[in-house]
Amino acid sequence: MLDIDEMGQEEIQGFLQQLGYGHLGYIHEGKPYVMPMHYYFKDSDIYLFTTEGMKTHDIDANPEICLQVEEIHDPLNWRSVIVTGRADRLTEQQDIDRAMELIKARNPTLSPAINRTWSDSWGRAEAIAIYRIHPIEMTGRTTDGVSSH
Repeated sequence: MLDIDEMGQEEIQGFLQQLGYGHLGYIHEGKPYVMPMHYYFKDSDIYLFTTEGMKTHDIDANPEICLQVEEIHDPLNWRSVIVTGRADRLTEQQDIDRAMELIKARNPTLSPAINRTWSDSWGRAEAIAIYRIHPIEMTGRTTDGVSSH
């Protein structure tokens, strides 16, 4: 039988700091929608750096999100964290600058995934949006032998 353990909050935060990518869940046209997403974790907040499009439209309309992050070595050795929270678009320049410093440290080219088929009403295909996720709940599970305990 597979032995699965709960991860502690310190281990969850270390895991989120280490990985930097996962699957973002949000509501699209009234239904759950999940997509791969890079994120940046700092001081218990998660930052998303993306371009304007369907995702930003949907998150602005309903900011309740879920981020799932996993590391799978094989079917018996894995870790998984789920974060639920609220996504707030950064609009204050001071907050944007602070988030950009963090993002540049992990992504020196400042290259979010760009959807070449979308452009906003002004024809801009690369309008940037940054969100700060305030976690409401963070849970994690790990198989025996993978945990850092």
